[in-house]
Amino acid sequence: QVHLVESGGGLVQPGGSLRLSCDASSITRSLNGMGWYRQAPGKQRDLVARITNSGSTYYADSVKGRFTISRDSAKNMVYLQLNSLKPEDTAVYYCNIPFAPITWGRGTQVTVSS
Repeated sequence: QVHLVESGGGLVQPGGSLRLSCDASSITRSLNGMGWYRQAPGKQRDLVARITNSGSTYYADSVKGRFTISRDSAKNMVYLQLNSLKPEDTAVYYCNIPFAPITWGRGTQVTVSS
């Protein structure tokens, strides 16, 4: 059974940082690499960062220069470093396959507020 487990969210002040982790061990291989999505209240779920199997990274304009995606292929873990956080980054963050998501995990809540 495929399942994704996200962790690392929390409450942080504007300008702060968080590191999110995703246990993707149940996915043996994704042709599209892995990515991080987020969904703010009342909004659609958007892909904000992705990493290909060759290690190339891509970011949404809204997070470029502030977020960094990485992976540990040996552990099948995916990470998202969030820096210079803004209130508009508040959302539930999910990892999944870019452009072809499978069953969603529970996500991890990130709240940016003073």
